[in-house]
Amino acid sequence: MKVAVTHHWLEQFTGGEKALEEILSLFPDAPVYTLIYQKENFKGRRIAEHEIITSYIQKLPWGKTKYRSYLPLMPTAIEQFDLGEFDLILSSCSAVAKGVLTRADQLHISYLYTPIRYAWDLYHNYVQQAGLNRGLSGILARLILHYIRMWDLQASYRVDVFVAISHTVAERIRKTYRRDARVIYPPVDVDRFNPERPRDDFYFTVSRLVPYKRIDLIVSAFNRLGLPLVVIGDGPERSRIESLAYPNVRLLGHQPDDVVTDHMERCKAFVFAADEDFGIVPVEAQAAGAPVIAYGRGGALETVLHGKTGIHFPAQTEDSLIEAVKMVEQGEVVFQAEMIRENAMRFSSARFRQEYGTLVEQEWETFMQRRHARHTSNFVSI
Repeated sequence: MKVAVTHHWLEQFTGGEKALEEILSLFPDAPVYTLIYQKENFKGRRIAEHEIITSYIQKLPWGKTKYRSYLPLMPTAIEQFDLGEFDLILSSCSAVAKGVLTRADQLHISYLYTPIRYAWDLYHNYVQQAGLNRGLSGILARLILHYIRMWDLQASYRVDVFVAISHTVAERIRKTYRRDARVIYPPVDVDRFNPERPRDDFYFTVSRLVPYKRIDLIVSAFNRLGLPLVVIGDGPERSRIESLAYPNVRLLGHQPDDVVTDHMERCKAFVFAADEDFGIVPVEAQAAGAPVIAYGRGGALETVLHGKTGIHFPAQTEDSLIEAVKMVEQGEVVFQAEMIRENAMRFSSARFRQEYGTLVEQEWETFMQRRHARHTSNFVSI
């Protein structure tokens, strides 16, 4: 059995690349086909040990760094990969990686982080926030996204088995593609945290500072509460968030992993206000023994147990978050670090490798049995 792996792009080592790395640990000889590869950001990673084949976008002007500008070319770029020599194709996909062309005698299993949200369920939000709801450039952009939707739906037919990162994403796959999906939660490095350290009196959040993460909401809520909050992260929203913050809010910018780990292990609680497909950081916080105050939507409903390992606040508003923080401050809910840590262990890397490896093995066996049955039937009919 010859195996190839496809991945949307290799820019930075984030949650998707962590899952890719665990997949590659099961198939150490598999090459990786991807739109672009920023090799310098993967030094020392298992991914760098594999053969990496990039698309023609890598060779276009600024294609390696400004690849998102080439969105209209991505469908054709992914379709140019010739995977004819392989028996099994494993796509790791949040965009176009599932769209590779395969034959009937090849099995394609897609681990899907989400259907393309800016083209589907977040389309209207994206168009409005990007100012694409007016003018000639807006019309062109909306036409491109319409084309992306049509291509993405057609590309979903090329996948034999969908695997979703959460039940939230599985529902989105069912709505978008009318396909069922198995659920295997992504791997989280839970072993890097020590849940037994004494907790301090500050709240904590870490994130890319982009609009949908709603760090502005967290900062504004803690301005009103007057409680100490530490924010780690950088991004286009940084200057605006810094202008909002009162003295009780400390923004540390980008920090190395050991600083993030230290704050996870010492914070009173971790605060999370985004609507995420899964959300790795709240799981990391629980691995460190920290209760999580999370917006009660998306993946957080699956990873944070309300009243046991954290609190869900029902609305993405300051008032709703403030009420949840007050529950912690007033001792209305008592958390046990052991229970919080135990919940996080459900998402370990070892668990992911076992579940994903078993699924691939079972699907390959079923696929081969169907092929054998078809060949036998054809032989008998002749």
